[in-house]
Amino acid sequence: MKYLTDLLDDIPFKEQWHRIVIGLHAPIDSGEHRYAVHTLMHMIGPSSISIVGSVGIALATLFVTIEATHKQVVLSDLPVILIDPQRNTILDPPEPAPPAREDEPLIQPRDPIPETFLDSGIGSNGRTIEPSDSLSDNSRLRGAEDGIRENDLKKTSESLAPFMGKSVLVIKNLLGRTGEDRQIALDRYGAPDGGGGGKKGSASELAVRRALRWLKKEQLPDGSWKNTKPAMTGLALLAYLAHGDTSASSKEFGTTVEKGIKWLLDNQEPDGRFKGRDAHDYSHPIATYALCEAYGMTKLPFIKSAAEKAVDIILKGQHSSGGWDYNCQQSNRDDVSYMGWCVQALKAAYIAKLENEGLKQALEKSVACLKKSADPSGKFGYTGPQDGNGGLTGVGVLCLQMLGASREPECRNGVLWLTKSCTFNWEKPWLTSPIYYWYYITQAKFQAGGETWNSWNKQFAAQLIQHQKVESNAIMGPDGRMRDVGWWEPPAAVKGHTDGPVMDTALCTLQLEVYYRYLPTFGKALQQQEEEPENNTGDLAIQVTSIPNTTR
Repeated sequence: MKYLTDLLDDIPFKEQWHRIVIGLHAPIDSGEHRYAVHTLMHMIGPSSISIVGSVGIALATLFVTIEATHKQVVLSDLPVILIDPQRNTILDPPEPAPPAREDEPLIQPRDPIPETFLDSGIGSNGRTIEPSDSLSDNSRLRGAEDGIRENDLKKTSESLAPFMGKSVLVIKNLLGRTGEDRQIALDRYGAPDGGGGGKKGSASELAVRRALRWLKKEQLPDGSWKNTKPAMTGLALLAYLAHGDTSASSKEFGTTVEKGIKWLLDNQEPDGRFKGRDAHDYSHPIATYALCEAYGMTKLPFIKSAAEKAVDIILKGQHSSGGWDYNCQQSNRDDVSYMGWCVQALKAAYIAKLENEGLKQALEKSVACLKKSADPSGKFGYTGPQDGNGGLTGVGVLCLQMLGASREPECRNGVLWLTKSCTFNWEKPWLTSPIYYWYYITQAKFQAGGETWNSWNKQFAAQLIQHQKVESNAIMGPDGRMRDVGWWEPPAAVKGHTDGPVMDTALCTLQLEVYYRYLPTFGKALQQQEEEPENNTGDLAIQVTSIPNTTR
């Protein structure tokens, strides 16, 4: 299998130089320009690029003749190659600051719910209708056969070879994913005694590393994870990206992430969907979510192109109500479970500054549908306010928080309902799809803050760590030492509603990464955000008025 970096080795030097010349003369924000910068870094090496080298490249470029046109290309105003001496990498050229967007106020900060609100006594109505989890139905996989296909590299400047370069760009609002910032977040928000003893947050972080090593061990040779490959590959990648692991930043997991991204890219169909998807195509928004975060953390243009194509499917599938149905199909059915993944994917696309037309409007539109899915008791239904047992309440609450609507009554009542009704007890699990529900609830309670979060934090981390299955000395680490791996399977009392241990392990890992995964987006910054202007966060806050619900 060819890795993304290997693709450069298949291109003759003359063709690479051809593309570099074109790229350096292209607009700074274009994919051609980024390719030129990254290829120079790959060919020459940051440590060997000096002032003399840069001048030499510039002078040589002036005399390059492109055979395709038989014309001499004279490049005026050659861009400056910037070098970061601390990271020993070439920096992408600085992008011009975008104009201020006055129609996008800052997202509201974490809004702890007062004790008086928590004591008002709203509870569940006790209904037990279960949603259908499409990821447990693998009988009808869609799309062509899985597998890696060789990229057909066109020899034109419009179709440049992919390159997983050592990009130093990250989403500004996904700070907190470096090792230092993760520890700061764990010290501030981690479970007491690390969820099991020792330095605060140390036990939970150890469980995360065991899980990431298990996922690495379980990755298939083609770069994917079983069973429903696009969905499971997306979830596994989200777990690595939440930990800050990319090919540029992680010696231990960088290749694993690179192979997973390449599998999604190679198995995206021309219309933007993915091969091997499940019958209801939960795969699409999950894989899209992963690609959007991957682009946001790397800023590699070929990932952007694939992510935007996938986002278009979600945008076109949104209903006039603001909701979504299975397969991103147009219908009169709004599915809150499916909607949760669509909203997460679109918010990641928005933070990453993808350029899909109508992206912001789609996020705004989804608020109304989420609000109409809430029951007066506080719980969110499955396809309507009173349809379901409340398991999807975490979905509704988290999505409203992501959309800047945390102060809306439906969101606040939802947090209250979860506080009164939801428990984290592995031996006596909550409802019949606890890991799926807990994935959302843990994030929603973290964003709610206050005693809602403190009481939950004392429960969930310790139990997840305690019930992780561990295999000793199962995989070799980057230092040559054998390391433990760990994974999760559903509690014994739970039957079905899972795609297997990859899904369960990824969702449990994402819960233990909650301390630093989205902290700079929804809460106070750890370090760098305090140094940046507040109006440069790129967050989405939506002013929502109460919408009468005629279905109640």
